[in-house]
Amino acid sequence: MKKKYCLIVFLFTTLGLAQIHGKVTDTQGNLLPAVTIHIEDTYIGTITNDLGQYELSHNSKDSFVIVFQYLGYKTAKKTIQPGDNHSEVNIELQEENYQLQTVVIDPKNNPANEIIRAAIKNKKDNSEGTNAFNSDFYSRGIFRIKDAPKKILGQKFDSFDEILDSTRSGVLYLSETVSKITYKKPDKLKETIIASKVSGKDNGFSFNTAASANFDFYNNYIELGTNAISPLADNAFHYYKFKIESSFFDQNNIQINKIKVTPKRQTEPVFEGYLYIVEDSWSIYAVDLTTTGKQIQMPAMNSMTLKQNYSYNQNNKIWSKNTQTLDFEAGMMGINLNGRFTYVYSNYDFEPKLNKKTFAGAAITIEKNANKKNDEYWNQFRPVPLTAEETNDYLKKDALQTKKKSKTYLDSIDAKHNRFRIDDIIWGYNYKNSFQKWRIDYDGLIKGVSFNTVQGWDIATSIGYYKNDPETRTRSSIKAEMDYGIAEQKFRGFLNYHNKLENMHHSEMAICAGRQALQFNANNPINKFINSISTLFFEDNYIKLYESNFVGGFFNREWFNGFWFKTELYYSERKPLYNHTNYVIANVADKIYTSNNPLLPDVENSAALVKHNLVKLKLGAKINFGQEYWLRPDGKFNLPNDLYPTLHFNYEKGLAANENKYNYDHLSAQITYDRTVGNKGNLSLHATVGKFYHAQNISFVDYKHFNGNRTYVGTEDQYLNQFNLLPYYSASTNNAYFEFHAEHNDNGYMTNKLPLINLLHSTLVLGYHNLSVPERSPYHEYTIGLDQLGFGKLKIFRIDYIHSYQNGHQEDGVIFGLKILDMFN
Repeated sequence: MKKKYCLIVFLFTTLGLAQIHGKVTDTQGNLLPAVTIHIEDTYIGTITNDLGQYELSHNSKDSFVIVFQYLGYKTAKKTIQPGDNHSEVNIELQEENYQLQTVVIDPKNNPANEIIRAAIKNKKDNSEGTNAFNSDFYSRGIFRIKDAPKKILGQKFDSFDEILDSTRSGVLYLSETVSKITYKKPDKLKETIIASKVSGKDNGFSFNTAASANFDFYNNYIELGTNAISPLADNAFHYYKFKIESSFFDQNNIQINKIKVTPKRQTEPVFEGYLYIVEDSWSIYAVDLTTTGKQIQMPAMNSMTLKQNYSYNQNNKIWSKNTQTLDFEAGMMGINLNGRFTYVYSNYDFEPKLNKKTFAGAAITIEKNANKKNDEYWNQFRPVPLTAEETNDYLKKDALQTKKKSKTYLDSIDAKHNRFRIDDIIWGYNYKNSFQKWRIDYDGLIKGVSFNTVQGWDIATSIGYYKNDPETRTRSSIKAEMDYGIAEQKFRGFLNYHNKLENMHHSEMAICAGRQALQFNANNPINKFINSISTLFFEDNYIKLYESNFVGGFFNREWFNGFWFKTELYYSERKPLYNHTNYVIANVADKIYTSNNPLLPDVENSAALVKHNLVKLKLGAKINFGQEYWLRPDGKFNLPNDLYPTLHFNYEKGLAANENKYNYDHLSAQITYDRTVGNKGNLSLHATVGKFYHAQNISFVDYKHFNGNRTYVGTEDQYLNQFNLLPYYSASTNNAYFEFHAEHNDNGYMTNKLPLINLLHSTLVLGYHNLSVPERSPYHEYTIGLDQLGFGKLKIFRIDYIHSYQNGHQEDGVIFGLKILDMFN
């Protein structure tokens, strides 16, 4: 009965709508893309596709006027009479008769500057009419690849071969979204997605949303890769030069000024192009601006062009944005991409009924069955007709999906993929059953080779079984990890079972058991690859290990929005380990290895612990204040909110030890805060405080250890959880402690202005780090460095100068950041 009712409602809705369609060309017959079309003095509109085609649905029973608006061309109008419900209306636009402006010699009397100053002065009044509204929203996104390489870094690049043509070009991604939005400035948005379509994925959801399209040039900043400066920002004249090129009169005889926007410095996050400003009201009429990846700290992006068109409503005297396009070109490692996002706003209501609950709950909700709409629905409600390229892509990928879902096809692909070769023992092997959605991964032997003085050459590998459910996005795995220390002549391994139970509350659990050689610091601050190099060539054997025979598990869940609680329980038997080798490749430093005891590194065969047993219980809570989220039929997606900090509370208890002295209590709290500071970069703060109780004689394993660094190599994006000159374990404590880290990355705010430095397109990073524990003077580090260094578009390096101070002792050092090394840990 419910299905019949929905069908009746749909039929009456569609029968009540009429549709005007056609093409828009210039006087030479050239098709015009992205022409804005709307019914005069209403908020019903659309935009032409790349082939100049449009469709405009309406429910008017009276005559009405359609307005065709395109930058560089005269606005055209067409009256539609009653009864012309399904008319074909083709329009020919004539080029605009611009009134060319004379060149301004005196910059003090530049008329463009006066127009921009007036626009800045009046932007609050001009944006006030659109402070809050309800509207319908449509978006479409398309990504294309052109001349795709057959290999990248010697590896086959054949993932998209089935959708590429003979020139290795084609559509990689195509999607559409229909939604209803409620908005209140500056940043309150509620979006309900009622239809979502992804080419080739009948269970997919488009990521095109109104939140990602909210570019308001009345604001000071436009959020892209970084905060780009709007040409109407309060301080716009610090960044831009303006020149009036021409003016014209629209269909209402209103003068529109075409202003050329030129950056003063190309290295800053700015735009170049044109602003169209309405005379007298100084409102935005249109935007046609371009920025580059270098300018907005997105190295892979070549260029990004943002176009907006506004229409005027005589009834409420409001200029409102009705269409927007975002075109981009990107490329890296021989892969060249281009694409466009098209956005249409319609059916505005600028007097929405808002209350305290309007913006509560999910910021974005995707309705159930939003991705199950049929072709009839899309043909009726899609405001921008598909091009032949887009239609063919839907047909092609839908056929491919049907083919790829069949057991026969999947089994044939798997049979080819699952062939075993003898060298797979060395390099790794993957066996999968795509139809049943499981696979087995074997890592091989070469990937896990490292060296330390306890095990000597350590050969590590793993084998795991993984199963996932794409419909619910749940997954489970069983993984066995093993390693063998050649000098130690000892095999170790453990088994881990992990299950992502559901996605509405992100419930997950794991159980593990086995034997491992572990760093005393559970954060594993010493990278195995870097330690191998420092040990074999410089005899700096930084990694210190103990053995743990353990069994345990955890359960983690977000119990309500923004509040997480995690429980861990482990039993472990800890044993001391000793050095078993003094092998070196090159005795560059002419010194000997330290012992495996971090407390007495100069005393060989000493141990930092004696064999003992312990049960460890951990309770942890995390609170994300102001957390926003998406709600999809297959789960919840949390969104960060940089207005508020995140709090962590942890309680750790050691109990049931074989000797009572090993039992203890440990309370700690942490606050993290990451904030974008306008166009001046990102500020990150991490502070941790903690205290041990009944812990005078606990095992060194259970101390609070701090992440030091003596290798002069960094592997993290940010240094917010480590001290880059602090010796490992030198400040470890079983008492109270306070740890503080702060970094500010200017995102190019300063470096873009410095001669020669601005050619690097890097960012300046300033930092301060503090550590305070009882019976030690506070330890301080002051840092200054450059991030986003590299070759071409490959930005994987960072370099920092570090100065440390503690009770009169000072040290200086340079840290080379190699972010790619984190994968070798």
